[in-house]
Amino acid sequence: MRLRVRYTKLGKVRFTSHRDTARIWERAMRKAGIPVVTSRGFTPRPRLSFGLALPTGAESTAEYLDIELVVDGLEQSELAVLPERLTVALPGGFTALEAAEQDGGGSLQDEVTSVVWQLEVPAGADAASTADRLLAAGELPLERERKGERRVDDVRPAIVSLAPAADGTRLVAELATVGRGLRPAELAAVAFPGAAVAALRVLRTHQWIEHDGNRRPPISNAVMTLPDAVPAPLVGA
Repeated sequence: MRLRVRYTKLGKVRFTSHRDTARIWERAMRKAGIPVVTSRGFTPRPRLSFGLALPTGAESTAEYLDIELVVDGLEQSELAVLPERLTVALPGGFTALEAAEQDGGGSLQDEVTSVVWQLEVPAGADAASTADRLLAAGELPLERERKGERRVDDVRPAIVSLAPAADGTRLVAELATVGRGLRPAELAAVAFPGAAVAALRVLRTHQWIEHDGNRRPPISNAVMTLPDAVPAPLVGA
């Protein structure tokens, strides 16, 4: 049985690397007594499959992982309490929000086609005029390195949508992940040239899967949501 879980990564744990996050989840599975399938070999590991890696330093209310369970299925009552069991076993900042059985489908890394980010606006910059400028641009050249070579890419096609948040302190951007995609730090580089973009807080709020023009989140049949467990975006140490 394959189970998909949505979870948060907020506050100080945003500095935890993707690899260390995987280790944290492995320990949480053991602590919570979740019967996970393990790999074979001299060093068996739990069969956990994570989605698109979250950049170190970024926060998220929409992280996902797939878990291969030893059992063939779970009762609805067991699924309903699973997020709480996992949250208790995780460090502060990690909160399991929802869980659902997955029938078929591919890996998260292959399925997700776009991601929504909240990007902090540096002091002195205007979110609304920045969004208008980027959306009106015919192209947005950005120098990037790939396989040891520097090249200039037009990243404008990767911006699916862009708008200021209601409070004007953030940009809300949907960025494509198909192909090379566009990272939030790269968006910040073209949005605020010359600013110290590495210090800007970023928050991932949604991931989207699209098939035949229909769009849905990675969990479309979740049985439990704990909205009160989610801290306010971009708040905390």
